[in-house]
Formats: sequence, C-alpha cells, structure tokens
Amino acid sequence: MKQPFSTWLVDQWYHNGPWQIVLRPFSWLFGLLSLLRRQAYRLGVFKSHKLPVPVIVVGNISVGGTGKTPFVIWLVEQLQEQGWRPGIVSRGYGGSASHTQRVDDNSLPQVVGDEPSLLAQRTGVPVFVGRKRARTARHLLRQFPLCNLIISDDGLQHYALQRDVEIVIVDGEREFGNAQLLPAGPLRESPARLTRVDAVVFNGGAPAAGAYLMQMAPGPFHNLQDPMQRVSVDAFAGKRIHAVAGIGNPQRFFNQLALMGLHVEPHSFPDHHEFTVTDLQFAVDDVILMTEKDAVKCVLFAQANWWFLPVSAVIDHALTDKIGSKLASYNLKKD
Repeated sequence: MKQPFSTWLVDQWYHNGPWQIVLRPFSWLFGLLSLLRRQAYRLGVFKSHKLPVPVIVVGNISVGGTGKTPFVIWLVEQLQEQGWRPGIVSRGYGGSASHTQRVDDNSLPQVVGDEPSLLAQRTGVPVFVGRKRARTARHLLRQFPLCNLIISDDGLQHYALQRDVEIVIVDGEREFGNAQLLPAGPLRESPARLTRVDAVVFNGGAPAAGAYLMQMAPGPFHNLQDPMQRVSVDAFAGKRIHAVAGIGNPQRFFNQLALMGLHVEPHSFPDHHEFTVTDLQFAVDDVILMTEKDAVKCVLFAQANWWFLPVSAVIDHALTDKIGSKLASYNLKKD
C-alpha cells in the first residue's frame, strides 16, 4: 500500500534529509509571520478577550498528539479536589461542527471531535466546542454559571483568548523532531517558547530540567459493545491480536501493549482518523485492541471482540501545588 503524503511528511519531521533545504525558507517565513501575529496581539492591533474567570491553556508547540487529553482529565480531577468547578473548551479538531455547541451523551465524535467526546465522558464537566475559544467559553459560562474556571484544550497559539496559566505537553519520546518550524518540521513555535510558560510536562521520556514527568497508568480493557465488561491482559493469552491506533504517536500505544506482554499486529492510522467498519475488516474472529480515543468513534459499529485500553495520567503533585499557587488570587471565587 502506498504511504499517504501526510504520513510520509510526519516521518520526515523526525529525521533530517536533503528535502528540508527546499522547505526551510518557508519555515523562516512561517516563523516571521507567527512573530508578527504575536506582536499584533501584544500591541492591541488584534483584540484579545479577558474572561470573568481564570483560564488555563493546555497546549503544545508541535503538530500532532502529545498527550493533552489524559493530562486535561488529570487536571480536572486535581482542580475539583481544590474546590474549583471547571469547564472545558476545545476547537473540536477532526469534527465537522461549524458552530459553538455543547458536547453531551448525544454528540457524535464525527461532529464535535474525538477528544472533546472523550473529555466529556471521562470528566463529567461541561465541554463546549467552537471555532473561537473566547466565544465558546462565554457560551459555556452562560449555560453553566456555576463554572468558575475554564480549561482550554489546546489553544496555546490562540492569543485571542487571554490566559492565567499556560501548560505545555511534550511527547517525551519524539520531543521536537528535527527542531524545525512548519513546514520543514513539526514545530508551531520555537522551543524558546517553553521558557515563557508556567509549566512543561513531558509525556514519558526524560524530562528537561525544571519540567514535570507524566506517566500513563493503564486500567483494565473495556469492551466496546459493553463497557461494563472488563478484563485483564491475561484474557488475551494465546489469541491473535490486532492493535489499532489513530493518534499522534501510534507507536506509543503499541509499545505500551508490548510492555504488558502482548504480541500484536499493529495498524496505524492518521491522528483523528474517522474510522469506518471497512477500516477494521482485517479482523473477523481476531481480537482488536484500540485506544480509548479511537474507541469513541467506533462504538456504533463495534464487534464483540473489540476492546479499548483506558489510561490515566500520573504526575507529581508538585505541579498541582504550583497551579494552585498560581490561582491563589482567585480563591475567593471558588465558593
């Protein structure tokens, strides 16, 4: 099967090759335009909106998944323990929604996006998607006036929304690839941007000095047809297993299964891939294991032998303390 251009390009971002000589001038132009855009917001040429509640932005400086979704789930739990009542806003990348809307049990991942669907299911807090995050957040606050804090899932470069805390998630395995800006590399902004955020979290790997380490703790496997049916890894002993991943770094999922002692046949798909039943016809009687993010898009046509693996982020509570101290001036608004 011929490799899609997008897949080929992503592969090249994590290696150096002569083709980058052609694309690098475009990266310089991208960097210049990004700098001018930031300055325009800083000088008030472009309007930046301040919300009546504190805003935490969880983002990255690279294209592709880095682990923001499990981090946001963890962050919601930590904030709730501190007495906050958070809501989440997202662009809904990968979904077809053209207007601001709430994500609930009746929302289709194909419309609102796979990550917002998963966030709504796992956190139980209000989740809204929309093209403009400030407007989306205002919709959320009008419908849920008891919400007293907004988490923006992604949006580090969305300067139209003012923020009180910035947290960047880094893929600890791939880090910054060839360290080039788009289109020659995977970076939206220079790594120097990390010196201006409140916290940097490495998803696996070896964190840089001053950064926090996030590790993933897998739970039992859940059946797609009946999520209440849960089994341990031992249930798949002696069976032929297909592993499916349509995330930013599919190899991370395959490596996790290998660490659990499973021998699988891997099947990679692009991040936010809109699965259809024909995509998974390679396994009729065999077991299919997939990520929780992929599962939300496959549940409507799931088979009895399809399972997903939920994961939970584990992070040093020193980060919780740091975020709490950053929000200390808002403490009177929690009750």
